Amino acid sequence: MAANKASRNAKWYVVHTYSGYENKVKTNLEKAIENRNLEDLIVDIRVPTEEVLETKGDEQRTVTRKIFPGYVLIKMIMTDDTWYIVRNTTGVTGFVGPASKPVPLTEEEVESLGVEVREMNIEYGVGDNVRIITGAFANQIGLVDSIDMAARKVSVSVVMFGRKTPLELDMTSVESI
Repeated sequence: MAANKASRNAKWYVVHTYSGYENKVKTNLEKAIENRNLEDLIVDIRVPTEEVLETKGDEQRTVTRKIFPGYVLIKMIMTDDTWYIVRNTTGVTGFVGPASKPVPLTEEEVESLGVEVREMNIEYGVGDNVRIITGAFANQIGLVDSIDMAARKVSVSVVMFGRKTPLELDMTSVESI
């Protein structure tokens, strides 16, 4: 599904489904959205999965496993129509929230679940000095050893007790100086 201007106002909701119906719910919702021209209101539907190495006997194979079995994540603008369409899709038992009242995920939840990866602009590189701005090492100056964009981590060396000490920090925990 294509993201557009409305996707900025849309929020992520969690929908509970019958176990094993996650992909069917996603397919049925995509058809309903297309038939009713609701692409501006329901922007994205995801069934989060991960690749896992499975071992049976002495044979190993990679399988795709659902991270949240029985749940589908939907990015949408909540209206009476969108609520009705999602709630009445075959396989959906309801929205996650008190008394099945839809409660959107917070920005922190969206980020920690890895639902949306936000692009980060960092103003430092390997070999640059940075200031640590959070945690036990706040206000210490360190040297950037490596940057892992996928994990959103930065390795920084600080000098403690006359020794070089490596730290792995979140990218938001340091700033360029």
